[in-house]
Amino acid sequence: MKHIPQLILDSSLPYLEDLAREVGEVTTLASRDFSPERVAQADALLIRSVVHCDAALLSGSRVRMIATATAGYDHIDGAWCDAAGIAWRNAPGCNAGGVVQYVLSSLAAWSLERGVDLEGLTLGIVGVGHVGGRLAERASALGLRVLLCDPPRAEREGGEGFLPLEALLEQSDIVTLHVPLTRTGRYATAGMVDGGFLAHCSRRPLLINACRGGVAPTAQLLRGLESGRLRDVILDCWEGEPEISPELARRAFIATPHVAGWTADGKWRGSRMALAAVCEVLELPEPRGLWDSSVLPQPVEPVLDLNSLPEGERILRAQLHSADPRGCSQLLKAEPERFAEIRHDYVFPREASAYTLRGVRPEERATLERLGFRVQD
Repeated sequence: MKHIPQLILDSSLPYLEDLAREVGEVTTLASRDFSPERVAQADALLIRSVVHCDAALLSGSRVRMIATATAGYDHIDGAWCDAAGIAWRNAPGCNAGGVVQYVLSSLAAWSLERGVDLEGLTLGIVGVGHVGGRLAERASALGLRVLLCDPPRAEREGGEGFLPLEALLEQSDIVTLHVPLTRTGRYATAGMVDGGFLAHCSRRPLLINACRGGVAPTAQLLRGLESGRLRDVILDCWEGEPEISPELARRAFIATPHVAGWTADGKWRGSRMALAAVCEVLELPEPRGLWDSSVLPQPVEPVLDLNSLPEGERILRAQLHSADPRGCSQLLKAEPERFAEIRHDYVFPREASAYTLRGVRPEERATLERLGFRVQD
């Protein structure tokens, strides 16, 4: 009798259950309900970052494959899984579009509320992987001069196009962090924002952290704000989250509960990459419709007429129309102790490609298309 693959699916993975049922028998579990007993007879686990896959969960199980629908994978004990013969995959780049949209929308809000013209300012991007690379492509559409710092890439590829961190900090009006959290090696990033980092911030930059909280310790961020070395901070990632500093949340220009990469589009990309990986490793046929994004919810207002927007603010307002972090920020600033609850209740926005713009002037078209919008002729 042919074995029917047994798949356990984290119930927080959207848009996936019906497709997964085309390739195996599916059990859905809440993240907190994954246990050695529940996974013992599974062939594959499809998870998010809350489920920790290690010997404690998997020893003695039948699991042959773990697929996480996230770019990060520090919740998987890769060395143990490799030794145990358990394949595992992550979903690199699945959330990149969402993080880029978050940064660009936050910059649009900052520009409008602080009265700062982005045209001609220098944006320093620290970490030029999936997120940083895509951000570099789109940020210049807002008139920003872009500088890049990525020591591991510079070492592998040659230094052309990259600056040392100190030089980038000295020249940047805005600094945005997009590095993994690493604690060992020549390029460890834990505690990157320290006294030396702040000392080089000669232009009093806006600092954005949408990567990992441990990269920018709370005490150093507060020190930077108090000393004036930092003009403002925009924070999606926090040291010690979900227990965050109420003072830092209050002082941040935008404070959100680690949701920058959470778009409906990004969730769908991660989910489908995870299922495709399971099909590949277990040699199962991919289900029909695996790449069909029509399952995604439509925006409430998918069409925007730029002629309804204030002169001089049309492009920035269009960017905020696609995703505006300020509402979520207001919630977290008011009740930082509700970090986990606000994060759980967050409504995933759509990315710019889900929006069509009308009334676009010829000189605006290229910029808006570079930002990812569809432009109506």
